[in-house]
Amino acid sequence: MPNIISAIFAVIALIVIVMFLNMFPIGLWITAMFSGVNVSIMTLIGMRFRRVRPSRIVDPMIKATKAGLKLSIDKLEAHYLAGGDVNGVVDALIAAQRANIDLEFEQAAAIDLAGRDVLEAVQVSVNPKVIETPIISAVAKDGIEVKVKARVTVRANIERLVGGAGEETIIARVGEGVVTTVGSSITHKEVLENPDKISKTVLEKGLDSGTAFEILSIDIADVDVGRNIGAQLQTDQAEADKKIAQAKAEERRAMAIAQEQEMKAKVVEMKAKVVESESKVPLAIAQAFENGKLGVMDYYNMKNIMADTSMRESISQSSHTTLKKEDK
Repeated sequence: MPNIISAIFAVIALIVIVMFLNMFPIGLWITAMFSGVNVSIMTLIGMRFRRVRPSRIVDPMIKATKAGLKLSIDKLEAHYLAGGDVNGVVDALIAAQRANIDLEFEQAAAIDLAGRDVLEAVQVSVNPKVIETPIISAVAKDGIEVKVKARVTVRANIERLVGGAGEETIIARVGEGVVTTVGSSITHKEVLENPDKISKTVLEKGLDSGTAFEILSIDIADVDVGRNIGAQLQTDQAEADKKIAQAKAEERRAMAIAQEQEMKAKVVEMKAKVVESESKVPLAIAQAFENGKLGVMDYYNMKNIMADTSMRESISQSSHTTLKKEDK
């Protein structure tokens, strides 16, 4: 029984010691002290209460002290609480110091909080970066398409990293310069013979203005001839004109057919009026008989004239038919 009680007390004592060491980072304080970092144990305990892991502050502080940088614990902790990468900022400051780049802690912290990799920015400032553009299509004045691929060598501009445009803007501006240069060329052969003309024209435009980079050079990696856009546009225009002409001709044809049908309807209408008028003739003759204006002999003379006229028309039609048969 006493052994069990002793074991329980031992376990409780061990838990208390672990909690004490977790709350009071004695080991980290000793490491900092022997590394030349002046930080009190109460400061480390205060970090615990502020929900800051002391190692995230002390370790970068040790690194900075060994590199000869003069930083304060308060600034590192403030940057950590703001959501920044303390270790990355310290690495960037060390790299900048080794490369003789003037970079202050506040500036590095601002770059880091802006969402940019401050260490990568320092590295790109020392070792320029090559940005390769996608294939850019442009059309010369002779209508020939030219496909250009460029490589842009840039160096990070530390002072413009906060608020400066990124790689996408550089690529877009280079593409705009290529299209302008090729489009102003008389023929595509000028571009093929002097591709450096594109580089010179684009560089003169100052495309790095307002960006986080400084353009060192623009090299044309590849130039190819594409489609004959001018001929294709002319073909498309001719096809469009053809369709328009066909549509207008069809419209005129439809109007002519409609007009023909209208004239046929008018002919039928006039024939109906003639028939209607002819139907009134017997009534008029009967009325003339009743009124005494037409006698029997007059009526017979009229009938004879009508019969004679009908006979003449029949003879004329038969003669006309015979002549046609003889001609055949």
